[in-house]
Amino acid sequence: MGVGVSDWRLARAVSLRGELGVVSGTGIDTLLVRRLQDGDPGGHVRRAMRRFPIPHASEDALRRYFNAHGRPPLAPYRVLPKYKQVVSKAREELTMLAAFVEVYLAKEGHESPVGMNLLTKVQLPNLALLYGAMLAGVDYVLMGAGLPRGIPGALDLLTEHRPASLRFEVQGVPAGETLELTIDPRSHWEGTPPEIRRPRFLAIVASNSLATLLSRKTDSRVDGFVIEGPSGGGHNAPPRGEPKPNERGEPSYGIRDVVDLEKIREIGVPFWIAGGAGWPERLREALDAGAAGIQVGTLFAYCEESGLIENLKRSVLSHAARGEVDVITDSRASPTGYPFKIVRWRDDPAAGVVRERICDVGGLRVPYLTSKGQIGYRCPAEPVDDYVRKGGRVEETEGRACLCNALMANIGLGQVRAGGWHEPPMVTSGHDLNSISAFLEGRTHYSAADVIDYLLSAVAA
Repeated sequence: MGVGVSDWRLARAVSLRGELGVVSGTGIDTLLVRRLQDGDPGGHVRRAMRRFPIPHASEDALRRYFNAHGRPPLAPYRVLPKYKQVVSKAREELTMLAAFVEVYLAKEGHESPVGMNLLTKVQLPNLALLYGAMLAGVDYVLMGAGLPRGIPGALDLLTEHRPASLRFEVQGVPAGETLELTIDPRSHWEGTPPEIRRPRFLAIVASNSLATLLSRKTDSRVDGFVIEGPSGGGHNAPPRGEPKPNERGEPSYGIRDVVDLEKIREIGVPFWIAGGAGWPERLREALDAGAAGIQVGTLFAYCEESGLIENLKRSVLSHAARGEVDVITDSRASPTGYPFKIVRWRDDPAAGVVRERICDVGGLRVPYLTSKGQIGYRCPAEPVDDYVRKGGRVEETEGRACLCNALMANIGLGQVRAGGWHEPPMVTSGHDLNSISAFLEGRTHYSAADVIDYLLSAVAA
């Protein structure tokens, strides 16, 4: 759904109905400090911060970023220092704090499970995010957009507050040389850290081969799989084989991209179906195929509890109800290189807007080895001259957009630029949006509970 759309409110609403509510962990540190700068309406963030078991981290974050009266009109947000291979203790603790806050609020007042979703490709903050979420008692971790082979073992170590490492993927590193990202949890504690438990790990995959690899070649257990098809929103796995764009320039998917569910069943762990699965009959089909259930994004993205700002929800839904939306799979927009779903509709506030090329958040920067043997960072969405100066190829910048800033705008936390210009949103949804009128049945508003009742109707029948 994008940054902050599946926030603590939505995850909590789903969990309260006995299903697995999942918070998005991507960009959550930026989300935290922008909420604080906007005055933390309702005091929810500060309430959770008071429960963070490393008090000085909360105190430091409040001192640096909290503004009780919110930002002055047209004032830009203060930005965090960009994440690197090695960051300060304070920067690591703020990242832990951000994950803790979101999971704590999602779990507050009930015992139902809550998960956190992270992107493997956004590798730099993941260890700190995992540890912070575990301090809040996260029940599941879901990760795709890459090969999360080291995550299960890292979860084992973090459960015991032991140092954990992940392979650090850096462009230009000679074959046979390995770099690592590390975290030492005990460096953050003066006394004995609290007991925490290991969350279950679900790998998000788009092929049988990847599921088999992860089930056999990780240093600990994979507890299940989310089998994601190419019609889901956000980032998609690229097609297998030689790319063959369709008439709209979108990547074409074929028979090689269809997952054999019988082979998934043979692995012997639970699995869920995702991507175009948000329909009662798809739930029934998934259960009949041996799945534990389905993962749903698009229907929940537009419900009352989601983090998507109200005017975008209302505008997209009103057009979707009339069949006036178009979901395209853009092969170029995301700096990650993965295909990315983008919603187009007549009243899109970003239509015709020329986005500023910038990299001030830095969540999707790619690490590379410089000519001096040091680690540098570049993003295909940053100014072209900067990217080329860092050794990148100019053709890699074509069509790229800063998702870090665009997705923050979707949830009302977009940056203010020089002259009062506001960062425009970029709404992502799965192809299910094209048929959402069958679910709406004339409604313009609906809740997460409405979605769950609708999906479960086929099972009840």
